[in-house]
Amino acid sequence: MRHSSAHAALALGLLSLASVPLAVAQQDTHDHHAHEHGHEHEHGHSHDHDHSHNHHHDSDIYAGYFDDSQVEDRALSDWEGDWQSVYPYLKDGTLDEVFAHKATQNDDKTAADYKQYYTTGYRTGVDRIVIEGDQVSFYDDGDKRTGEYTYDGYEILTYEAGNRGVRYIFERDGGSADAPRYIQFSDHAIYPTDADHYHLYWGDDRAALLDEVTNWPTYYPADLDGDAIVHEMMAH
Repeated sequence: MRHSSAHAALALGLLSLASVPLAVAQQDTHDHHAHEHGHEHEHGHSHDHDHSHNHHHDSDIYAGYFDDSQVEDRALSDWEGDWQSVYPYLKDGTLDEVFAHKATQNDDKTAADYKQYYTTGYRTGVDRIVIEGDQVSFYDDGDKRTGEYTYDGYEILTYEAGNRGVRYIFERDGGSADAPRYIQFSDHAIYPTDADHYHLYWGDDRAALLDEVTNWPTYYPADLDGDAIVHEMMAH
């Protein structure tokens, strides 16, 4: 196991209904071997998990309160499927309902404030990602880049607000040379489970990606329309 720490300060808003990561204040690095899990679930796969979690316990984890000992390795199959960026829905006004709702929950920010914040957070040219087996394909205006990725451990990040999150990291070891060398998933889970959405960070510098806290392209299943995504965001 490796341990390292990095510090960065950034004042962000409250943990969103879409639960976007806050500023990184500390980072612990872990190298582990991926666990093997059976599949038979949504997104075309599933996991036979030996976890017994109650709603309150899971809510605490989702909000970023957990012990290091609770964190487990995950396989790329946790994010398997066809995914769409939510950025186009922000640009066409579909997500305005979400921002208006969030403003009613926080006297310090208006709907316009939230929209500006998420415009920076969601911005991306990659409007579709398809994950199948060890392959991750990035679609940017019709152009496709596909890399083959292997697990490269996880990082536990401590945020300025005091809560924490986990980045699950995969490194390209084949496929297109112009696919990102590293991809890092954040979906608010800390053990094997199928993601219902996720924030993705990608690039060629592993450490630098861990310091990225202002831009977090966010992806939901491709079969959801804008109204369904609004419902999902407001349900969290």
